[in-house]
Amino acid sequence: MTVASTPELEAQRQDLIALIGEEAVFHGDFTLSSGKKATYYVDMRKLTLDHRAAPAIGRLVLDLVRDLEVDAVGGLTLGADPIANAVLHASVASGTPVDAFVVRKEPKDHGRGRQIEGAEVAGKRVVIVEDTSTTGQSPLKAAEVARAAGADVVAVVTVVDRKTGAQAAVEAAGFTWRSIIDLDDLGLAPQ
Repeated sequence: MTVASTPELEAQRQDLIALIGEEAVFHGDFTLSSGKKATYYVDMRKLTLDHRAAPAIGRLVLDLVRDLEVDAVGGLTLGADPIANAVLHASVASGTPVDAFVVRKEPKDHGRGRQIEGAEVAGKRVVIVEDTSTTGQSPLKAAEVARAAGADVVAVVTVVDRKTGAQAAVEAAGFTWRSIIDLDDLGLAPQ
């Protein structure tokens, strides 16, 4: 379990946990992007794009990485995009600007042929963000692309850790792992 650095941020984290429980946890039979089967699905895209949750997510991710002196945050499109933008806005509001970037699944086949859009990452300290982590493969792919572009990837941050191996995979690849919320916070069991 993570605890935010100030009582105000912890209150926002608790409000976010309640909102996720009320509006983003669905029960049934689901197949996750990893191919794993699950009896519940945490649909964080519903909330990372919601005006009630996105500002808090930005502030909480920024709080988790404040000690890392990062220049930019981003990750694999589509899950990381609203998180990176929320962090960008929160960082400007706090007076500690951090840029955002998006990692495409494949390089563009036209224009400049880029795989990373937004902030230049070469020579920069970056954090890979993700909405929900199961195996860690999405942030690891984003980290691989960012490293190939010259970034110094210092950590992976996820909003909700499903506690199903992502942390171990990310740490085995040599990255620091951080999460805002895990299944214990939501009263769910790993599957």
